[in-house]
Amino acid sequence: MRVFRYPSGVSARERGRAHGEAFAGEIRSLAELRTYLCRVVGGFASDAAVVRMAAEHLPVLSRFDSELNDELLGIAEGAGTSAESIVILNHYTDLRDLGRTRSQASAPSAAAETIGGDGCTVVWANTEAGPVLAQTWDMHASAIPYVIALETTDADGEVSAVLLSVTGCLGMAGLSRTGVAMAINNLHSTDATVGVVWSALVRKAMAKSSAKEACDLVLSSPIGSGHHYVVADANSVYAMETSGQKRVVGFSSEQIAATADFTYVHTNHCLIETVATSSRVPAGSTTYDRLQLAEQDAKSTPIVSADDAFVRLGSEKGYPRSVCTNMATAQKPHAAATCGALSIDLRCGRMLACAGFPHLARPTEFQIETEKHL
Repeated sequence: MRVFRYPSGVSARERGRAHGEAFAGEIRSLAELRTYLCRVVGGFASDAAVVRMAAEHLPVLSRFDSELNDELLGIAEGAGTSAESIVILNHYTDLRDLGRTRSQASAPSAAAETIGGDGCTVVWANTEAGPVLAQTWDMHASAIPYVIALETTDADGEVSAVLLSVTGCLGMAGLSRTGVAMAINNLHSTDATVGVVWSALVRKAMAKSSAKEACDLVLSSPIGSGHHYVVADANSVYAMETSGQKRVVGFSSEQIAATADFTYVHTNHCLIETVATSSRVPAGSTTYDRLQLAEQDAKSTPIVSADDAFVRLGSEKGYPRSVCTNMATAQKPHAAATCGALSIDLRCGRMLACAGFPHLARPTEFQIETEKHL
């Protein structure tokens, strides 16, 4: 897969500008595409309405983290587009929910449900080789050409984090040098509000020194809409379901015995009833099928390594309602598909990632000398 490494020894604004310049045409294209998809799925009256909604998020990001705000502004400058367009590119799923919440729109059309029924399958496994965190990234199939790996760097030029991302995005999931990894599922909130750009939350959480600190940050952040966040290090894991108004820890390593062969799976519906009351599942979503298939697979044959987890992310059992899925057709090019995947060995700081379907890709391998949390 394509890899972009940020320059070292420069300001956050300059880092973002380098990102924007490297992928300027792609970033403008993806921002335009997601503006259109926001309008169709989110019930916005016009593209201009999407842009106005995106603008409301800029002050929140500035207050949340000034450096990540500067990086986002730099991406916009380098790509020759507006800051609002980069918010739309990064915060697409939350903006869709917010559009429907604000407008109190009637039930989405069948076409909108097809586009909006995307998701991911997240797996955390306690194996004999150590803990593994893995996920597919399922999104509109038209996002596949934009998938990249993003390497952030410190002042000495050393890699400080590796993230699965798309061009113009601050990052979606990955592993940092502190040993903290993060994975995500989208949840469709009915109580969405203006909040922090969610990819900035991912970046800031991964920079924390432990999974517990990352968990505390997520729970205290001004989240705008629904996500399931998993933060993990070599010794602990915390999984949180959120909506626009709610944040609840649903699973942690403190709840299980310290034994191998335990697997936690989450897809795109709430497992916590209090959060489920503020969430919906799009018609035709594959979330229940994927959860069942992934759980049954891990139960029948326990996951033994990050490599094993990566292979399983490419499973086509039950296709197209499978862990690796492709619901898109020539007539429905923006329907859900597995656009990328990653698998992380938390004990040794090794990450496998790919763009597109895992079973058709040779993963790119990344190694980070992570700090130990003993």
